[in-house]
Amino acid sequence: MSIGNSPADDRPSIGRVLQQARIGARLTVDEVSTATRVRIPIVHGIEQDDFSRCGGDVYARGHIRSLARAVGVDPAPLIAQYDEEHGGRPEPTAAAPLFEAERIRSEPRRPNWTAAMVAAIVAVVGFVGFTLFSGGDDGTGSTAADATDAGKPTPSAEKSTTKPADPKPDPSDSAVAGVPANKVTVKLTAADRQAWISAKDHNGRLLHVGVLQQGTSKTFTDSKRIDLVLGDAGAVKLFVNGKEVRDVGEDGQVQRLSYTKGDPEAG
Repeated sequence: MSIGNSPADDRPSIGRVLQQARIGARLTVDEVSTATRVRIPIVHGIEQDDFSRCGGDVYARGHIRSLARAVGVDPAPLIAQYDEEHGGRPEPTAAAPLFEAERIRSEPRRPNWTAAMVAAIVAVVGFVGFTLFSGGDDGTGSTAADATDAGKPTPSAEKSTTKPADPKPDPSDSAVAGVPANKVTVKLTAADRQAWISAKDHNGRLLHVGVLQQGTSKTFTDSKRIDLVLGDAGAVKLFVNGKEVRDVGEDGQVQRLSYTKGDPEAG
């Protein structure tokens, strides 16, 4: 009788899964290292299932989680596989029993006579003041005021002639006016499916790299230029300086684009 391999033995290794996902996302090891801040030798080691450079199980789990998110893979199954292959997580230590502190019976609160006296004095002074002011009114002041104000136009009559409202701007004009004229503004939206994107400023500084999930958007601004790399150009809606750029690319096509201030112009 022959004994076959278990289903767990047939699954790909952790490093193999991460490497294939990175290649599928069209990412280099350098780009993944920049996005995750995991050093290049460690990324190479993990992709070869060598976790000795990670510095321990806790760091290895953290590196696996960071790399999986950067290449668009769910990290939970990979971490579970790592725990299964490396002895699992340590059992938590039971908390020491807590002794209930002796309850101290609070003494009954005594009435605050000082506050009661102050409240009574304030009430008496207020009543006396109200009586004096109300007794001095002879009832003639309101009549004279009414007679004086009878000839004045009402506020509604003064404001009867109102300036007509300014016409609302065209939606496309308002979208362009909403972005700063002295900068380049790029907005990316993953409309139908997720897409990998990379964005850099004119100095080459990386603004973002990773998977843009379906239904989410990212906006980037720079004083001179934005450089883009789109892993799946057909899955991205692109707006540059408030205007939509149509026909960005085909499904699955990798596009490298650059945009500056003013009207959108692909570099």
